[in-house]
Amino acid sequence: MEYKQVILVREDLKLPKGKMAAQSAHASVEAVLKSDKEMIKKWRSSGMAKVVLKVKDKDELYKFIQLAKDSDLVTSVITDAGRTTVEPGTVTCGAIGPDEETEIDTITGKLKLA
Repeated sequence: MEYKQVILVREDLKLPKGKMAAQSAHASVEAVLKSDKEMIKKWRSSGMAKVVLKVKDKDELYKFIQLAKDSDLVTSVITDAGRTTVEPGTVTCGAIGPDEETEIDTITGKLKLA
C-alpha cells in the first residue's frame, strides 16, 4: 500500500516560490503533528511522499479540507502571520494526510500540480 500527503496552495495569492515553500512546510508539519503515530510510521517507511496541488481560492481550499474531514482524514489549514507577503490572517494553504494514497486521491485526484 502507498501513502502520501497533499498540500493545497491557493493559486489566487500568487505567492513567491519561497513563501509558497515555507507555507507548504507549515501545512505539512502541522498535519503530521496531528496524525496517528502508526500512520506516520507507514508513511515514513514508504518514502514520505508529498504532492503540492493548486486550488483557485480560499473557498476551494476549504471545500477540499471539508471533504477530507468528512472522510476522517487528518487536515491542517495555515493562516499567515503577515510579516512579509500577505496580510495578517490570510489563509494560504492546507494539508491532507498523510494517509493511504487511494483515500486522498478520491478527494484531490483531479487537482493540478502547483
